[in-house]
Amino acid sequence: MAGNQARTADGTYSTAWRNVSKMILRPGISMMMGLDFGGLENIPAEGPVILAVNHLSYMDIFAVALFTDRAGRYPVFLAKSSLFEIPVLGRILRWLGQLPVYRGQADAALVLRQAAKLVAETSSCLIFYPESTCTRDPELWPMVAKTGVARLALESDVPVVPIAHWGAQRILPYGSFVPKLLPRKTVRVVAGPPVDLSEFRAQPITNALLRAATDKVMWTVTGLLAGLRTEQPPTEFYHPAVARRKLRQDLRALQDATHAADEPGSPIP
Repeated sequence: MAGNQARTADGTYSTAWRNVSKMILRPGISMMMGLDFGGLENIPAEGPVILAVNHLSYMDIFAVALFTDRAGRYPVFLAKSSLFEIPVLGRILRWLGQLPVYRGQADAALVLRQAAKLVAETSSCLIFYPESTCTRDPELWPMVAKTGVARLALESDVPVVPIAHWGAQRILPYGSFVPKLLPRKTVRVVAGPPVDLSEFRAQPITNALLRAATDKVMWTVTGLLAGLRTEQPPTEFYHPAVARRKLRQDLRALQDATHAADEPGSPIP
């Protein structure tokens, strides 16, 4: 890595700006939350790696970022390419070595292939949320994930380290905008060994293969989360679309039963 300009969105970053961000964020995040870390040794000290993380709250982004920093790696996120075009913000993102995702393209697979190439070429430690948004599971277990994490890993032959966390949702529940910083709450974060995806490599990348590989990653994350919560996880992932469909069916059945009871001659319960 030469000089102060080693990588931007095209593969370089500013060492000086990364150091400034560390000086600001390390104490800032520690003031917002207590932190209990485990499994730091499972994050490779160098080389490209994908950290697959469950998502409970926008506050967990800070906890996982500091966890990554504590492991000796600089956290990198995939950001919408349009953010890089904003004059001040775009420059900062480039200086920090964050990676763009060109979501305007119609082919989602091509977008992820480009992202995988950037991760591999820049030896990034990429924090990736397979669920794409905060879980909608009522019990806050990981919900069914999109297959991007598997495509990223298989397209680039980059290891995937599973990470689970618990506690950030008590600081900033999903849907809230004002964090509850007092009393100070502890966020627990743990990393497991890289997920063994060897059975999926050197095969044609199909939707079925991507789904199987993604589910293997997410069940590993769920297992880590079960350890943090000391609870038994569900036997299947929550699926928002399936849950909505079941709710509509239940409401329709209730309406049909109500109408039948209101008809003349219906037996009085």
